Amino acid sequence: MKEKKYLLGYDIGSSSIKAALVCVDNGETIAIAHAPDTEMEMHAPHPGWAEQDPESWWQYVCLATRKILHDTSIQSEQIISVGIAYQMHGLVAVDQTGKVVRPSIIWCDDRAVPIGERAFQELGATTCLTHLLNSPGNFTASKLKWVQDLEPENYRRIYKVMLPGDFIAYRLTNKLSTTVSGLSEGTLWDFAMNEPAQILLDYYGLDAKVLPELVPTIGVQGYLTDEAAAKTGLPAGIPVGYRAGDQPNNALALNVLEPGEVAATGGTSGVVYAVVDRYIYDSESRVNGFAHVNHQHDDPRVGILLCINGAGILYSWIRKEVAPAGISYQEMEKQAATVPVGSDGLRILPFGNGAERMLSNQQTGVQWINLQLNRHKKQHIYRAALEGIAFAFVYGMQILKRMGVDLQVIRVGNDNLFQSRIFSETIANLTGSTIEVLDTTGAVGAAKAAGVAAGCFASIREAVQSAGVIQSYRPQDAIDAYREAYELWENDLMNQQNVTVTA
Repeated sequence: MKEKKYLLGYDIGSSSIKAALVCVDNGETIAIAHAPDTEMEMHAPHPGWAEQDPESWWQYVCLATRKILHDTSIQSEQIISVGIAYQMHGLVAVDQTGKVVRPSIIWCDDRAVPIGERAFQELGATTCLTHLLNSPGNFTASKLKWVQDLEPENYRRIYKVMLPGDFIAYRLTNKLSTTVSGLSEGTLWDFAMNEPAQILLDYYGLDAKVLPELVPTIGVQGYLTDEAAAKTGLPAGIPVGYRAGDQPNNALALNVLEPGEVAATGGTSGVVYAVVDRYIYDSESRVNGFAHVNHQHDDPRVGILLCINGAGILYSWIRKEVAPAGISYQEMEKQAATVPVGSDGLRILPFGNGAERMLSNQQTGVQWINLQLNRHKKQHIYRAALEGIAFAFVYGMQILKRMGVDLQVIRVGNDNLFQSRIFSETIANLTGSTIEVLDTTGAVGAAKAAGVAAGCFASIREAVQSAGVIQSYRPQDAIDAYREAYELWENDLMNQQNVTVTA
């Protein structure tokens, strides 16, 4: 009898590490493991900062791997390839011995916003948007410049800089490397020149030697070392065959690969990610373009990414700090459904997780509007939070539509805010989009993509096509209540002091 083979995928998040085991023969997800049991801690030494220890990611990768092997009783020798998805835009710096120089400055850290905005002004919008497709903003290159300026001793120790997924690949293979997709998410890739972004490196006074070797996004990127095998329980010598940021990877998992296909997710942050085959951009850089997993310079595949930092983190906070102890999200949804559309006038702006790109890097904080103490109860708060996050999605999606992005069908996974009927129906009714919920996750997508590198599948499309639609949300006829509630919310946003947003 032929021995079954398996693929392993990781999703290196800021709240947890997920590992997924996928069977090569039928694409079935065998098991998913998480580590740690509680959410990983973010350190905020100063307001607007967010840091994590990269070595803790590696420890939890090892823990999740051993857990999934134990729970399934699958022999490690049956695993033939590994894929990695990871939280985007983070900065990991190591010295010549491979030791981490300082904690990682992660995706929601705001400290580099002024640096990136100054670069955008001085290099010029046209230069930035045609070469990098983005303002340098709060991305990895600007975070590295912050280290150079504010922590010169740390900067002098840096040998190489990486994205979070690059660091995990390094721990697995002992090979320092990155990808075009990874560099692009850090504004370190020049789309016009098809090379690392020398114009930005020169402007910042950064040495290009800190960038590691380029490897393909999908392809053999290195092989597991004996040391990594001993720590994870995996067999030495198997390839790391894929790595990509969590949003390009989420799109891949949802079979969103070609122009006109759109993915979304509603986790700690919220994202809409649309694939195009042109180098298009928003003139104000409120949404951003990154090299998709199948991008080629002569055959572009660019992911236009709308990110709302303040999304699921708000609903999670309300569950922890406002709702009764031990309540489930399912029970919160049930209670919220007893409240009419518009939450009886209670409105919430969800932007409390750092600077918001779609609001031109403004920080408004979470704001509760029209809370009436003799009228509103916990269920109103639950619904107002879900609606507020959904309205933020709708606001950003209007920017995408004006860029010519087709949003008729949006594919989402079955493991985040889109599990909420209230949340999903609000977006569908206000945008006219059909939302398709697929039975897959980011870690599963990473595992399947690793199978392409191992020769298990002829193409990415073949690898991910088995993910099926398990539910759809379509626009309804009676949407006046949704429209009225959204317009009130949008007026609130426009009227906030010190917030300038272009409609």
